[in-house]
Amino acid sequence: MDGNGRWAKARNLPRIAGHKVGADSLKEVVKACAEVGVKYLTVYAFSTENWQRPADEVDFLMGLFSRTLDGEVRDLAQNNVRLRFLGRLDRFSPELKEKMQKAMQDLSKNTGLNLQVMVNYGGRAEITDALAAILKENPKEITEDLISRNLYTKDIPDPDLLIRTASEMRISNFLLWQIAYAEIHVTPTLWPDFRRAELLAAIEDFGKRERKFGKTSEQIK
Repeated sequence: MDGNGRWAKARNLPRIAGHKVGADSLKEVVKACAEVGVKYLTVYAFSTENWQRPADEVDFLMGLFSRTLDGEVRDLAQNNVRLRFLGRLDRFSPELKEKMQKAMQDLSKNTGLNLQVMVNYGGRAEITDALAAILKENPKEITEDLISRNLYTKDIPDPDLLIRTASEMRISNFLLWQIAYAEIHVTPTLWPDFRRAELLAAIEDFGKRERKFGKTSEQIK
């Protein structure tokens, strides 16, 4: 969800203003995904590297996470959304972790959209944690399936579509294992301006792609 800071700067506003409006974009995108039948939506909210940002911005983001949980869990429940926070959650304050755990528990029985919010997340950190867990099991053989079963996303399908806002042309340490065959859609739209219309445009673009998974077009046909 890139471009919050640039959106604010273009309007001579503090960066936190971009994060506030960006939270509104997330609400609309979640609602739109639920309405059009998307089953899994995974958003990159806070990376393992984001702790290096100015302390006041990090503090604001932690408060924004907390306030959003206070205000949105009821709406997510009404829209049958299941919520999961994935990442190294131990870094967060006990109060915020408790809110996250309660929200996940309260929404765990929902059967509609599966919303994964990646917090204190990094693709390399996830793979490192998976390998550490595997080594404790002392397996006879390391397989791709074994690695997948030890990732944070072990019970979630690999993504079909990766959307990069704000014209970003890099992966940024996001789902490095899982996006091996994901289609990538890059848009110049900054995240605070990314709403239902932009989401539908990305899905329409995805629908035009021919997904080969290493095969030829003739094999697929």
